[in-house]
Amino acid sequence: MKKHLFIITLAASSLSFFSAQDKKMAEECMQKADFKCAEEQYQKLADKEMIQQFQSEYFNNLGTAQRRLGKVPAAFKSYESALKANPKSIAVYANLGSLHNQKGSKTKALEYLNKGLLIDDQNAELYLTRSKVYENLNKKDLAEKDLNQVLSFAPDNIFARTGLANLKKRNGDLEGSLKDYNQLLSEKPESLLYNGRADVYLKLKKYKEALTDVNKAISIDPKFSQSYVTKALILFDTAKDKEACASLDKAVATGYEKGALTEQYAKCIKK
Repeated sequence: MKKHLFIITLAASSLSFFSAQDKKMAEECMQKADFKCAEEQYQKLADKEMIQQFQSEYFNNLGTAQRRLGKVPAAFKSYESALKANPKSIAVYANLGSLHNQKGSKTKALEYLNKGLLIDDQNAELYLTRSKVYENLNKKDLAEKDLNQVLSFAPDNIFARTGLANLKKRNGDLEGSLKDYNQLLSEKPESLLYNGRADVYLKLKKYKEALTDVNKAISIDPKFSQSYVTKALILFDTAKDKEACASLDKAVATGYEKGALTEQYAKCIKK
């Protein structure tokens, strides 16, 4: 009997060891932006995991890897599998809301985000994503309300604060947006903020200032893919198409969804 228990324990320990190794490999693939590798590893983990909470996590990460690869239908399917495994996963509600906002139905996006907020009514990511959906639906008052809601329980949330600055920018109040970014950068000089101010400078056609800011953003965080997109837009605007296309490639290499850059890549097609 003791011999049998020893064998069972040994087998369980071996499975646990290999599972941990597979998880580590999957995480490393994701960190390196090798999304094909991450997809393969997380698929294996999800298929063999018996504990639903962990299976949900693996399916969720699988969906994100597939999303980065432009495999939208597969990503939807993986996120749905993640939600089935764990109906209370906030991360999955946020991802489904975000993906439906980009590639699916805005109504469906709101449905998932609202369900997530019923589970956790102080989750910043859900409010931030819902704010984007509302803005896309031209419900700017509701978008602003959600951003302020985040600040009511997380007053230093940088994404909510930049969200309000960006609302001003998209509403045409460029000077107001610039003032907000100047204030934010005086408090915390981060990559996200330099990139945001660079975009405001781009809208103001202050290209020198825009390029300085976006290069600063990249120097602080070379893996922040949005900065390469912003830099590409600046370079396109200043007739430096070859450099702009190289910057788009860098954005994709650091994790930006290539499918979201179709319009920009159209300018890179050789005539």
